[in-house]
Amino acid sequence: MTTPDYSTDILIAGAGPAGAVTSIFLANEKINHIIIDKAIFPRDKICGDAMSGKTVGILKRITTDWQQYFLDNTEALVSRGIQFIDSDNNCLSIPFQSSAADTKNTPGFVSKRIDFDNSLIKMIDETFANFITDCSIESIEHITEGLLIKVKHAGVEKTIFTKMIVGADGRGSIVAKKMAMHKVIPEHYSAGIRAYYSNVAGMHDDNYIELHFLKEMQPGYFWIFPLPNGMANVGMGMLSSAVAAKKANLKQLMLDAIEKNPVIKKRFENATLESKIEGWGLPLGSKKRSLSGNRFLLAGDAASLIDPFTGEGIGNAMVCGLVASRHIKKALEANDYSAAFLNGYDKEIYHKLWAELKLSHYLQKLSSKPWLFNFVIGKASRSKELRETISCMFENVDIRKKFTNPMFYLRILFNR
Repeated sequence: MTTPDYSTDILIAGAGPAGAVTSIFLANEKINHIIIDKAIFPRDKICGDAMSGKTVGILKRITTDWQQYFLDNTEALVSRGIQFIDSDNNCLSIPFQSSAADTKNTPGFVSKRIDFDNSLIKMIDETFANFITDCSIESIEHITEGLLIKVKHAGVEKTIFTKMIVGADGRGSIVAKKMAMHKVIPEHYSAGIRAYYSNVAGMHDDNYIELHFLKEMQPGYFWIFPLPNGMANVGMGMLSSAVAAKKANLKQLMLDAIEKNPVIKKRFENATLESKIEGWGLPLGSKKRSLSGNRFLLAGDAASLIDPFTGEGIGNAMVCGLVASRHIKKALEANDYSAAFLNGYDKEIYHKLWAELKLSHYLQKLSSKPWLFNFVIGKASRSKELRETISCMFENVDIRKKFTNPMFYLRILFNR
């Protein structure tokens, strides 16, 4: 083997939330590593920009001063709930917290990814991390001692030797394709588009994010997420298999909703489009996949762990980063990077996330049946007991299981 340009025990490919969090927790353990990203930060990332309570939980583990970095010094907005609006315009408002009086704790927030990701990578500790930007993977080769990674850094071809790689390189991950042989499965993949608007009317006083389940967009939805300074993240997502079956034009569907839907149209009368309408893909966590193998782990979107119902993936990506750091430490201590040893990572990730992902997949299927979805939302909007049950589902996966029980629907049928 010719002498590589860089040599490391651990290489992290991708410095988005999954990769950055992996690096941060490795540095906490004083583990040296290299982290690369094809972009130069700050860079934008097409996204809904909503950060869940799961994201907040990981940020709290990183630093007690997380609000200073991610709220106080950026254009972020605390969001205290979510609204589900069905195609009959029934609105179900669900707080993210059981106690509306709890205003000290941040249940979630909305922040442009250009700000959020840039704040996160600033927390990478370059005492232990060699952070290389403008660096993309060209090829991955197994050799006796580890992996030889060919990269292009600032237009120049270089090589990196590593004993192990973390694929945190997002949708279309090269690591997932080359190492785990992952392929896009349209039934477990969504297409999304996003734009920024100013002066959208009718936003909730507590900055609730909104999901509008319009018939022409199901299985999928139109969203409006509030941002500071009168801005909003507006977009829509739809299951890729449905996009193909319907030959849907997402951009046109979104514009039609804004221009023709009687309720939504009123809210956009004085709104201005402030950006391009841009699209991206969402690898959903509705199917179990291999998340590790010989000398590799996958994290975040590269591991296909986006919530199938809400489309939120940042929180799960950050959970991956925390769990990955633990298993990397174990692998280094045991000097064992085999598929059998690293499979513990898969087990822990799915132990933490699968029940939630499975139930979200069920809710995704429910939302694809407008008559049933409208029935549940309509009943819930009029029933305090049902609203409280659905509210609790955001905090308790066991309660969320009620949605898979036929008796649940029989009960609400006769609930007045």
